[in-house]
Amino acid sequence: MLFRVSSSVTWAARILADASIFLEVRLLLTGYLQVGRIVAAQGIKGEVRVYPESDFPERFLEPGTRWILPPGATEPQPMELVKGRFLGGKGLYVMQFAEIRDRTQAEACRNAEILVPESDRPALEDGEFHVGDLLGLPVYDQATQALIGTVKRVVPAGNDLLEIEPVSAPDSPTPKPLLVPFVMAIVPVVDLAQRRIEITPPEGLLDL
Repeated sequence: MLFRVSSSVTWAARILADASIFLEVRLLLTGYLQVGRIVAAQGIKGEVRVYPESDFPERFLEPGTRWILPPGATEPQPMELVKGRFLGGKGLYVMQFAEIRDRTQAEACRNAEILVPESDRPALEDGEFHVGDLLGLPVYDQATQALIGTVKRVVPAGNDLLEIEPVSAPDSPTPKPLLVPFVMAIVPVVDLAQRRIEITPPEGLLDL
C-alpha cells in the first residue's frame, strides 16, 4: 500500500508502496506489483470488494487490464476492469470485472491478489519513496557512521515509522525492533543509489 507522510510533519516526503511490502508476491512473480486484495463479494452481479494496498485510486477506478492471482496459484490471470467505486466509510473499493459475472464467481475470488505490471510503477517526485525500495536498506547513525540496523517494514501512523531490525552481537539475545519516525529532522538522508539511510536520533530514541 502507499504510505504518505502526514502533511503536518516537517518533511513533505511520501512513501509510495503499491504493495511492494508484500515481498512474497514480488519474489514469486517477478515483474508484478500487488495493489489490492479481494476480500468479499458485493451484491449478486459479480462485483467484488477490494482492500487497497496502494493509495493510487486509479488502480481501482480506471477501466483496463488487471492481473488476478488466486490463493495458491503461481500464474496471474488477466481480467478487464469495467468500473470501480470507493465504498465510503469502509476503506474499500468495489470493482466490477468483465470475467466475473455473478456472486458465485465473485466468492471464488476471495483472497485473490490484484496485480499490475511492475513497469506500471508510478513515477516519483522529489522526496517520494517506494516502500519496496526502503526495505532492507542499512541504517546508519549520521554522527558516528555506526551501523544501527536494517529497515524491515514501514508502519503507517500519524507520522509513518521505519521499523529497524538492530544489529546484534553473536550469541546475544535478539534486540527489539526500533521504530524511527520518518521525518526529515530524524531521517535526513535516504540515498537509494548508495543503498543507505542515515538518521540523527534524538537522545533516548534508540533506547525505547
